[in-house]
Amino acid sequence: MSGANGMLALEGMRVLDCTQIMAGPFCTLLLADMGADVIKIERPEGGDDIRHTGPFIDDWSAPFLGVNRNKRSVALDLRSDAGRGIFKKLVSSSDVMVQNFRPGTLQRMGLSYSDLQPIRPELIYCSISGFGNTGPYSHRGGFDLVAQGMSGLMSFTGMPDSPPVKVGVPITDLNAGMYSAYGILTAYIHRLKTGKGQEVDASLIESGIAYTFWESASYFNTGQVPEPLGSAHRLSAPYQALRTEDGHMNLGAANQRTWEAFCRAVGLEDLLNDERFATNIDRKARDKELADLLEETLSTQPTSYWVDLLEGAGVPAGPIYNLDQVYNDPHVQARNMVVELEDPRLGVIKHIGVPVKLSGTPGSIRHRAPDLGEHSREVLLEAGYTPAEVENFVEHGTIRVPAAQPI
Repeated sequence: MSGANGMLALEGMRVLDCTQIMAGPFCTLLLADMGADVIKIERPEGGDDIRHTGPFIDDWSAPFLGVNRNKRSVALDLRSDAGRGIFKKLVSSSDVMVQNFRPGTLQRMGLSYSDLQPIRPELIYCSISGFGNTGPYSHRGGFDLVAQGMSGLMSFTGMPDSPPVKVGVPITDLNAGMYSAYGILTAYIHRLKTGKGQEVDASLIESGIAYTFWESASYFNTGQVPEPLGSAHRLSAPYQALRTEDGHMNLGAANQRTWEAFCRAVGLEDLLNDERFATNIDRKARDKELADLLEETLSTQPTSYWVDLLEGAGVPAGPIYNLDQVYNDPHVQARNMVVELEDPRLGVIKHIGVPVKLSGTPGSIRHRAPDLGEHSREVLLEAGYTPAEVENFVEHGTIRVPAAQPI
């Protein structure tokens, strides 16, 4: 599936993906979905560590399948001179390289940006790490949990007086991947204008800090350190999860207009004349008292009743879904956020859909994640190696191909 003009937006961009686990593969997934030719460089012994993380589908890691779709795999031994020679040859015809090795690893192999830039001056070289390429912590490894703690995210996530709670998804991994893709595309546009490549440096800790706009703005201007508020908003009320007859719902009556519309819709007009809740500042100062009062009314009817009523009144509100409810919601389905991919070996594989819709060159899910080394022969032949040279590399373990793959 490609765009209306027969092309995908990033078709023609070649990316060498020297990443594993989450942050790096998520970055290159974003590029691959939009048409980039992403060549995943993996070590011959076991490949990406996430290949061995369950749950499994016929010995295939479900998480690996999800984050490595639309890519090709070359299993290449970068520890060998021959392997590094192959890699440099691939660099010479690539637009982008992405790596999330521990800082210093590729420098010791002679594969740093300064090593590769003379081979391919137009190269965009993206490094994703825990703490970036500079600074006193640059040598440390990168882990989402550590970055969530050190970026401040865990200090105001969770309920008041609860133990530290992380965001439920690996948010600094994912955001580092997102910011890396943003940096790569920004550098790519610059290269189209000037012909010059550059290095892109992204980190988990900075990607976590970058998501603290509300909290940092409050801290910068008041000096007060933000604390956990549960589901409540830091500046507005009522804007939080509230108890209903059959569970909870989210209510977003965050400004004066929606507050007044909410009160009228649910039969609480008396609150409009209550000086305790006259303005947003007043409501926020008494948000716990206000939530208790509102729940007395909301707990008399199920969530669906209130959501329908408030939608008609123009008040933002919604249910709190689990993933089964998410993927069975008709709007989510209409937006193609569940995509089924047929694979002759694994049957139907379900994927999260492409979340950004382009009218002319939409992204697409075209093929499953690759087997380890599935495209080693194919990519090396494209690079100009002869069939005999490729088989010699296989024989000496420089590259790996699947055992059942025909020559």
